Amino acid sequence: MTFLTLLLQTPAAGGGFLQFLFPVAIGLVLYFFMIRPQQRKTAEAKSFRESLVKGTRVVTIGGLHGLLVEVGPETVLLEVERGQRLRFDRNAVARVAGNPAAEGATPTPNA
Repeated sequence: MTFLTLLLQTPAAGGGFLQFLFPVAIGLVLYFFMIRPQQRKTAEAKSFRESLVKGTRVVTIGGLHGLLVEVGPETVLLEVERGQRLRFDRNAVARVAGNPAAEGATPTPNA
């Protein structure tokens, strides 16, 4: 009987404040290390695609290099070797290619 009375008199472990603080801290860490950087990266990609202009040398997500001949609201027309023109979705443009004058130069080992 004494064991039962001791068990009933023991206070619950942990405080209510600490139980609330831990999930909030985990949420803040997830936000600042995962969600916020991804939002920033998405915004940068959107502004890059909106800034595409005719005459820019670009590389698509598939690795195709070419010159932008026409830029529409949803598509771009890319001119590749020997006047071949291919139409791509605007989201398929990954990045701007290097300097057109330096395309024939040998690449540096660290690049």
